Amino acid sequence: ITDEESGYNKNLFCIPKHYEEDLERVFIPHGLILDRTERLARDIMQDMGSHHIVALCVLKGGYKFFADLLDHIKALNQNGDKSVPITVDFVRIKSHC
Repeated sequence: ITDEESGYNKNLFCIPKHYEEDLERVFIPHGLILDRTERLARDIMQDMGSHHIVALCVLKGGYKFFADLLDHIKALNQNGDKSVPITVDFVRIKSHC
């Protein structure tokens, strides 16, 4: 997304009442995030081939994205020609730099 991106008018979305006054525009719609997450899962499966996947989640902020990404990877793994082993782990960091 470029700095000049104007985003989407918030009236095109169902915005919770408690956010209406604080929100001006929507830059990335939820559906686009889901689509890109699925695309990333497909790319990971293609790049990894039949190699063991080790998925590492940085806790607190990354959990929801991580869970969605793993759901897509698992679905591809179940529906594909080959089954790739996946190991999942979590780390917590003290502070973001």
